[in-house]
Amino acid sequence: MPRVSVLLPVRDAATWLPDCLHSLAGQSLADHEVVAIDDGSTDGSGALLDEAAAQDPRLRVFHTPRLGLVAALNRAAALARSDGLARMDADDVAHPARLECLWSRLSNGPPVDILASRVVFAGEVERSNAGLRAYVDWTNGLLDHGAMARERFVDAPLVHPSVMLRCEALKRLGGYREFDGPEDYDLWLRAFERGCRFAKLAEPLLTWRDSAGRLTRIGSRYAPDRFLALKLAALLRGPLRDERPIVVWGAGPIGKRWSRLLREAGRRVAAFVEVDPLKIGQRIHSAPVVGIAAVRSLTGFLHLAAVGQRGARARMRVAATQMGLVEGQDWWPLA
Repeated sequence: MPRVSVLLPVRDAATWLPDCLHSLAGQSLADHEVVAIDDGSTDGSGALLDEAAAQDPRLRVFHTPRLGLVAALNRAAALARSDGLARMDADDVAHPARLECLWSRLSNGPPVDILASRVVFAGEVERSNAGLRAYVDWTNGLLDHGAMARERFVDAPLVHPSVMLRCEALKRLGGYREFDGPEDYDLWLRAFERGCRFAKLAEPLLTWRDSAGRLTRIGSRYAPDRFLALKLAALLRGPLRDERPIVVWGAGPIGKRWSRLLREAGRRVAAFVEVDPLKIGQRIHSAPVVGIAAVRSLTGFLHLAAVGQRGARARMRVAATQMGLVEGQDWWPLA
C-alpha cells in the first residue's frame, strides 16, 4: 500500500491542473497515490486526468456526476489506501518535498492528528490580494497546537490544501460535513473540540493560488456570514457553554457585530472595553463602554477580543495578561 494518499477533487480546472499534476508526479516521496475525483467537469479536466493516469499508475481517476466538493472529498477519502491523507486543490502547486516532509513528521516525533505547512501565496486578483495576503501572514505565524487552538475563532488556522491528516482522525470526526458553510473550517473546529492534536511545519511546502474563479470566492458557503455562524456555534459549545457574563473588547464594527450575534443567540454582553476616550462612557446595546482599568473589576467574566485593526490583537494580549487574564480560558480573540 502507498504511504500517502493525496485527495484531489477536480472540477473545471483545466487551466491549472497540468501544473498541479506535474508537482505531484515529481514528489521526492515516490511511494504515494493520488485519488482524483473528476466532479462532473465539462472543460476537459477529465481527459487531462485520464491522460496523466495513463503515464503514471499512481494517479487513480474516478469520474462522477456533479456531487459537490464535500461529497468528492469524502469519496476520495473512502477510496484512499493510506493512513496519511494529504489534501490538494487542482489549482495549487506542491513543493517537491511536500509529501515527504509531511509524512516524516506525521509518522515520527510527538503524536499529531492534523499537520499542515506554511504556504506561499500566489494571487492574480490584485484588488483583493491584501486581505488574503494578511490571512496567509497570520496563518503562517501559527506553528504549534497551542497557538492554533487559541486563535481558532479568528479564522481557519491552517490552509486546507496544505494539510495532511491521519485517516483514523478523519473517520473519528465523521468525515467532512455537508452543510451550507466552509467544510474545512468546520472540520478544524470539530477536531479541536474532539481533542485532536495539530502541528504545522515551518517550511512553505505549497504554493496556494488564488484566482477569480476559485470556489472560496464564488461559493455562497464561503461567505463571511457562514464563517461567523460556525464560530458562534463552536463558541456556544465551548467557551460560552458555562454561561459566564460576557465582556467584549472593542466597541467598533466587529465588537458590535458580535454583540448582535450573541444577543440573537440569547447571550447578553455585560460591557464593552475600549481605549478610545470618545467611546468610554457610552452605552452600546444597553451595555456600558468602559476603559481598560475597569477590567480588574470584571472578574469571573469571559472576555472576547473583537478588534480588527492591525496589531490591535497583540496589544490586547499584553493588556489582558497584565490584568491576570489567561488566554484560552478567560479570554479569546475573535474576528
